[in-house]
Amino acid sequence: MALDKQTILGLAEHLETCELQARDTLKITDEHPSMDWDDAYAIQDEILRRKLARGARLIGLKAGLTSHAKMKQMGVDTPVFGFLVDSFSVPEGAEVKMKELIHPKVEPEIAFVLKRALKGPGCHIGAVLAATDFVLPGIEVIDSRYRDFKFDLKSVVADNTSAARFVVGGRAMRPDQIDMRTLGVVMERNGEVVSIGAGAAVLGHPAAAVAALANHLGRRGQEIPAGTVILSGGVTEAISVEPGDHVSLRIQHLGSVSLHFA
Repeated sequence: MALDKQTILGLAEHLETCELQARDTLKITDEHPSMDWDDAYAIQDEILRRKLARGARLIGLKAGLTSHAKMKQMGVDTPVFGFLVDSFSVPEGAEVKMKELIHPKVEPEIAFVLKRALKGPGCHIGAVLAATDFVLPGIEVIDSRYRDFKFDLKSVVADNTSAARFVVGGRAMRPDQIDMRTLGVVMERNGEVVSIGAGAAVLGHPAAAVAALANHLGRRGQEIPAGTVILSGGVTEAISVEPGDHVSLRIQHLGSVSLHFA
């Protein structure tokens, strides 16, 4: 690690304050160019600790940067990961208040819910499928705290990979009932199709992102607990939203889920 404890605490407080007050900031590596990956996840851990200390509950985890092409472009060989607390969860069809966010975007996701814990290293797609209770469609609302969505990967990890809100719903199905690689995904904004994709866009198989998450946590002596909701990563590019927008997601066999931005 390149940063001392006080710097990590200060950066965590700064980024969380930006989140809670819906105001942007320049990426933190501008002032701390020597920051490494351990520092970035330590800042993210401290943001989570602050939330838990105020009574939040950890209910889920998320993967980002789950496209092979994007990882190659960014010069990394693994996705990035973040956490989801209960205050991020939105009921199906509910309103998301734009005043609580800076510049939100939406991503279509295949969400996993585990029936038993997963732990790496050595976790693979088969282990993920065996440990999964069901999958269902989800929309993640990402909202980078960095000005104009301009950041590097260490800065975005520290900022909890831009996590802000999410919704899951639709039809829950067991993983042995479907081929997640070939699931068709259609996202609409105000009734117009804005993105189309298939499950294979996420690392070839969405379960591969969950396996990568388990292996990441395993290297840190942690596991994914049973009952955890996991957003496996955006199937398509993120789409910007404005006040008044209605966003709906349909995933083949899994039904639909929607949000309204007020």
